[in-house]
Amino acid sequence: MTQNPAVSTIYDTVRDDFTAVNACILQQLQSDVPLVEKIGHYIIEAGGKRLRPLLVLLAARACGYTGERHVELATIIEFLHTATLLHDDVVDSSDLRRGRSTANAKWGNAPSILVGDFLYSRAFQCMVNIGDMQVMNVLADATNVIAEGEVMQLMNVRDASISEEKYMDVIRCKTAMLFEASSHTAAILAGADEKTEKALQDYGNHLGMAFQLVDDLLDYNGDSAEMGKNVGDDLAEGKPTLPLIYAMREGSAEQGALIRKAIQKGGLDQLDEILTIVRSSGALEYTEQKAREQADKAINALAHLPTSPQRGAMEELARFAVARTQ
Repeated sequence: MTQNPAVSTIYDTVRDDFTAVNACILQQLQSDVPLVEKIGHYIIEAGGKRLRPLLVLLAARACGYTGERHVELATIIEFLHTATLLHDDVVDSSDLRRGRSTANAKWGNAPSILVGDFLYSRAFQCMVNIGDMQVMNVLADATNVIAEGEVMQLMNVRDASISEEKYMDVIRCKTAMLFEASSHTAAILAGADEKTEKALQDYGNHLGMAFQLVDDLLDYNGDSAEMGKNVGDDLAEGKPTLPLIYAMREGSAEQGALIRKAIQKGGLDQLDEILTIVRSSGALEYTEQKAREQADKAINALAHLPTSPQRGAMEELARFAVARTQ
């Protein structure tokens, strides 16, 4: 869990619930296969903000939920997210995440993929235990969309012709969908009315979009030590994210040609030149503007909910998604 004092009050509103989620995660990681537990604990305990399970807890309490199933639902969401991280690091050949070696760098690709599969299947076991068919339906659909989003992103690697609209579709599928599912299923679990359920679904979608856009921005303007990964990783992998798409569109012909060549080739041979172009073209400011627009939409979606500490924390969470530096 993050120790960032700027967001500690957000966690404080569901502190006991969050402690229960951590205990549930450790319980559900138990396996008769030692390597499964070893890799599972390694990736789960790597740190991170656990925003998605936090979102489940906040949304459920904001709807007036008084039961305990939201703890298991938050654990499900964390397992789904962690499974995607394990698989993504293999696909991207990543060796650093959150400042530590990735699981595939330590144990190899095959164990990482298989433990990711274990986490997926354990998540669905927990869904069955919750026993709400509507929750299962939303999460089943979400995992399918996320998989499609990852394939879409893979198809876009080293393709410098990707439009902003198409890129937004990709991040909506691969990132925003799990945020959306987190708040949406929490509302369902709490028995919220249709209008509240839709409001929380929209909130999660816009929050996830804002979060991913800031990730894109930090890849060209962040600090490697704070982020726990290397600046320019997206460029090295040939991923055309929004800062590059904007810089190609708004920069000079020569600048656009240089960025297109760098995307198509991959690697970091021209990182310094690309960073200069991205930072001077207004691409980072444009990306931040788009992230703020999404955060504002997330906050506006909460207007239907009654005033509560949890609703206030969700509003602050949207602001934090844009203001964060890691």
